[in-house]
Amino acid sequence: MKCSSYCNTLLLFAVFTATINSHSANLLVEAESFIHKGGWALDQQFMDEMGSPYLLAHGMGVPVEDAYTDIQFPEAGTYYIYIRTFNWTSPWHQGPGPGSFQLFVNGKRTTTKPLGTEGSLWTWQQAGKVKINDVNGQLVLHDLTGFDGRCDAVYFTTDPSDVPPTDVTAMTKWRRQLLSQPDDPQTAGNFDLVVCGAGTAGISAAATAARLGLKVALINDRPVIGGNNSSEIRVHMGGRINVGPYPRLGDLQKEFNPSRGGNAQPADFYEDKKKLEFINNEPNISLFLNCHINHVDMENGKIQAVIAQHIENGTRLRFTAPLFCDCTGDGTVGYLAGADYRMGREGRNEFHESRAPEQADSMTLGASVMWYSVTDEKTSKFPEFVYGMHFNDKNCERVTMGEWTWETGMNIDKTKYLERVRDYGMLVIYANWSYLKNHLPDSLGYGKRRLGWVSYIAGKRESRRLLGDYIMKQDDMSRYILHEDGTAATTWTIDLHFPDPANTANFPGSEFKAQTEHTEIYPYPIPYRCLYSRNVDNLFMAGRCISVTHVAHGSIRVMRTTGMMGEVVGMAASLCKRNNCMPRAIYQHHLPELKALMKQGIGRPGIVNDQEYNAGGGLKEPPQIK
Repeated sequence: MKCSSYCNTLLLFAVFTATINSHSANLLVEAESFIHKGGWALDQQFMDEMGSPYLLAHGMGVPVEDAYTDIQFPEAGTYYIYIRTFNWTSPWHQGPGPGSFQLFVNGKRTTTKPLGTEGSLWTWQQAGKVKINDVNGQLVLHDLTGFDGRCDAVYFTTDPSDVPPTDVTAMTKWRRQLLSQPDDPQTAGNFDLVVCGAGTAGISAAATAARLGLKVALINDRPVIGGNNSSEIRVHMGGRINVGPYPRLGDLQKEFNPSRGGNAQPADFYEDKKKLEFINNEPNISLFLNCHINHVDMENGKIQAVIAQHIENGTRLRFTAPLFCDCTGDGTVGYLAGADYRMGREGRNEFHESRAPEQADSMTLGASVMWYSVTDEKTSKFPEFVYGMHFNDKNCERVTMGEWTWETGMNIDKTKYLERVRDYGMLVIYANWSYLKNHLPDSLGYGKRRLGWVSYIAGKRESRRLLGDYIMKQDDMSRYILHEDGTAATTWTIDLHFPDPANTANFPGSEFKAQTEHTEIYPYPIPYRCLYSRNVDNLFMAGRCISVTHVAHGSIRVMRTTGMMGEVVGMAASLCKRNNCMPRAIYQHHLPELKALMKQGIGRPGIVNDQEYNAGGGLKEPPQIK
């Protein structure tokens, strides 16, 4: 069953629900459920942090089109209004923030006070009151600035003392009660394999398993698939395919990878439609878009089901299978299942890695918010934007676009504080662009430039790394220590980022630019034992969350490499079904069968690969084989 039919049938539910008792009447309206979202973007990235998806007025300094929806009050009366919002620049600026918007009910503004500009946390802000005579009405969100105002929900109550809860756990329970959502999730289906995350790794794992006869569910928490190589994030496909001991690995990617490369390019470079059509043409795959996984059912060390919440209507779905694959990047499924994992950098002595720091720490590779500007025929304006970041003639970045080097959050846990990391990425872009536009001479060319695109989806590189029966390290690659279970070859250099010293000098402790050092490698086969969990029996992983050290992660994290991991996992999953066994048993008892599948490959022949962007590291000659 394809997502289009599923979302239009099973996922329909009563968007607005009210409860009435003898004391009060109330109505909760979730912003993500607005029928007409206008120019507001649906942002689900931080559901685990702040409890919900929300609407974001991402206009890059230009107010976005109104969002509106029809509502029905439970009864006539005077309602007090609370709106859950966040002053997003508050971590860096004391005072009103730039994300200002207004709320209208039945065409009337509910308060003269701007919304979204106060406080320092996600909070329920008072938004006035309204007298309702006709229970049928309309709700409108009106953006004032285009600077990423955000609205999570609107709550109406006839009881002035009825203030919504702020604790995320209590608020989740409160919301379900008001919206009459059942405690038990709906059944999405029983599958042979559930693949969680539809980036390059997830797409490859799902398609490979499906072509080998498995019934597959592919779950993605955005409406667009492709992960970092989507039009939402815009990172090019790094790494080489068709190398190593199994040169047919990677053929599959030729069927859905874009034909052009480059970071921060126009949206059509990333060919989202091509990827979606590729998945929809696989009859054994059921694609579930806009579904965020936030719970796992466990029994005797095995995952029984994953639970996902639809990011627009809140419906919870339960997916069951004997096998699961974590391609979320953050290792979300493994984390929820209690899988062993690491995060941060190992100390040099633990694995004797020359690229590791002397002492272990929590630093990881950061996240990028990329952007570019475009040229207009006429001079354009940009608002003054000074919210904690102060640029001048010496420290401003005199550029017209921001690539991967615009990187933030290296020293922040991006599984807990990603919203702050993303927001800081946007903050520095706007502040720097404001200085370029408003304080440099027009002769430098910025007068006729405007922001053409700024991502609001953070492009993450590293967070949790789930541990398998083997942890791949620097020496494996550098000394070319071959393992009998070698699979897809990693080819990218050991590419470890660090804060740009010049940026540190200008913004100590608040860097937003990165540099890197590369250590070349010869294409190295990743051990199969790195692709399944060591303590969750039925969990595979593919992508940047596999079992490697931080240093080795610097090589395996690029997308063509993660796609080949997905192919290997899809093949192993098919053998698990054939032999009625778990992932570890493939290494112990069925490795020759896996090698035969890897040698054969799964991609359709005759598709030409674009070599220009088939990039990666690699020494001219292999080291002495050990």
